[in-house]
Amino acid sequence: MAVSSTRASSKPLIEKRSIDYIPEAERHGRLLSQFTLWMGANLQITAIVTGALAVVLGGDVFWSLIGLLIGQLLGGGVMALHAAQGPKLGLPQMISSRVQFGVYGAAIPIVLVCLMYLGFTATGTVLSGQALGQLFGVSDSVGILIFASVIVLVTVLGYRVIHFIGRVASIIGVIAFVYLFARLMSQTDVGALLQIRHFSWSSFLLAVSLAASWQIAFGPYVADYSRYLPSKTSSVKTFFAAGAGSVIGAQVAMILGVFAAASANGQFAGHEVAYIVGLGGTGATAALLYFSIAFGKVTISTLNSYGSFMCIATIISGFRGHLNVTRLQRLVFVLVIVGAATLIALLGQHSFLGAFKSFILFLLAFFTPWSAINLVDYYCITRERYDVPALADPNGRYGRWNALGISVYVLGVLVQLPFIATKFYTGPLVEAMGGVDISWIIGLVVPAGLYYVAARKWHSAVPDQLILPVEQDAVDAQPSRAGRLQAA
Repeated sequence: MAVSSTRASSKPLIEKRSIDYIPEAERHGRLLSQFTLWMGANLQITAIVTGALAVVLGGDVFWSLIGLLIGQLLGGGVMALHAAQGPKLGLPQMISSRVQFGVYGAAIPIVLVCLMYLGFTATGTVLSGQALGQLFGVSDSVGILIFASVIVLVTVLGYRVIHFIGRVASIIGVIAFVYLFARLMSQTDVGALLQIRHFSWSSFLLAVSLAASWQIAFGPYVADYSRYLPSKTSSVKTFFAAGAGSVIGAQVAMILGVFAAASANGQFAGHEVAYIVGLGGTGATAALLYFSIAFGKVTISTLNSYGSFMCIATIISGFRGHLNVTRLQRLVFVLVIVGAATLIALLGQHSFLGAFKSFILFLLAFFTPWSAINLVDYYCITRERYDVPALADPNGRYGRWNALGISVYVLGVLVQLPFIATKFYTGPLVEAMGGVDISWIIGLVVPAGLYYVAARKWHSAVPDQLILPVEQDAVDAQPSRAGRLQAA
């Protein structure tokens, strides 16, 4: 007991774990930190821009707000279901995919998730570079490089620092958003904007898709930050803590984006950061707002970089066996990840808005099937009964490649292709749907149904209960218990 207490109280600033299982003695997370982390991750400029897209691309204010809220709730529910896995398994999210795809096969969706992280980090870096450029009186490119340096530092420090910054970002974000909303309301006839209603299914479903894709995109790494919660933490409470923080934060930011774009008279696109800050004033006030925008992006950009690091380590460990990541190796991984994202940001900063819309809709096709398969397996097939040690053994229970999971995943991607509408690719059924991209709905529903039916018949043997790694504290305690029994 003394050993456990000592370990629990010893929480180093620099995270020592990477993709390892988190022993019970090191479970020092709190539910409140889940709420503040995800609220802070969403109260930021990219969420504002995402909400604004609903209006910039043709929607009215009233129906855009409703569509965004529906999308938040749908996507936030998916995101929160992934978050609830963290305390039970004590593992990063993507490692648990080895149950459905095999120890080697899990690399297939993980590679695509890494590309998603890279894109989100790059797009966030563009907006942060704009803010820092204005704050320090330098070019946007220099601002991008300054921001990238901060992300490297925070990502290397890891879990505790990320959560601390999330709490601070939540406070700063709430203050900044309250102020911006007050200024916006004083400058804009909100009632008149709400009265302009021209409902169309294409614009409405675009708003739903923007918000849903925003939330679902957190699914591949949300459990990375809930895995430090004690294993007895209520799954329902974890669901609501992470989900509420994310949904509330994102919806508030997107509401601001909707009203800002609607009142901008065409001045929003291409000047997103400057326009938002202009709502709040000039001089010292503007400087503080630029700082709050850049600081707000630190949280989510760090989550994306940290998630990329976890994914790369997961891929390597799958093929090499157990992987001990040193702090130097961690630094190298992070430098490569952030360096690549920074290069993309520098090259694409002048065509940001259109590319971002296409990116967030197109990437859904590759990880909504993964999300559907993972959730159906965890909650409906295995029912939380995972063999965690076997996740590191290619010759174990889950094997190298799981043909069932991989086949359903590939089919889940292919079945979406006719419904995708982006600059990269437009499916043949998009025009018949009024130009609306509903691929993410197909990508959730079809793979979920197929996997549920197929896995009930062909799934490999499921353990009778959750099997966790043997923790050293339990091993050390066994002789003393045996001695007491013998003495009795």
